[in-house]
Amino acid sequence: MAERWALLIINMLNDFVQEGAPLEVPVAWTIVDHIRIRLQEARSLRIPVIYICDAHAPNDREFTTWSGHAVRGTHGAQVIPELAPRVGEPVVHKTRYSGFFQTHLEMKLRQREVSGLVLTGVVTNVCILYTTADAVSRGYQVRVPENCVAAHSPEDQAWALKQLRDVLRAEIV
Repeated sequence: MAERWALLIINMLNDFVQEGAPLEVPVAWTIVDHIRIRLQEARSLRIPVIYICDAHAPNDREFTTWSGHAVRGTHGAQVIPELAPRVGEPVVHKTRYSGFFQTHLEMKLRQREVSGLVLTGVVTNVCILYTTADAVSRGYQVRVPENCVAAHSPEDQAWALKQLRDVLRAEIV
């Protein structure tokens, strides 16, 4: 059992959540209130909150797979106002699927003596899945609240939750 938890809010950015956005997750709005409740709880209990956000260069190679999104410094790369970080809450910028790949996330977690992660946000079968895989590989306990993650389709959501639970042994709550 993890002794110290952190709440990770992944890619709850305008370019994933806003209607008509480049990588809009159609059901993303259904998870906002659930994440907001978890965020309020974490803040009141002084549980570390860390935002993990895509922040791409305009010519990022990822745009050969996905349409251009979350370009560093643009409105699309900002966390939606409903979940905006407070002063002192770290924002880890990433350019690949995992929040750990070439970022300072692990350093932030070690500084806070975190051993368990609660992952929320989008996209379940991409950034949530790959961040979980890297977290588990590093020895973190992982929980994924089902009502706090979303994918582009129900099929992708179901597949990812099965992978998270059965392969990576994340606790789906």
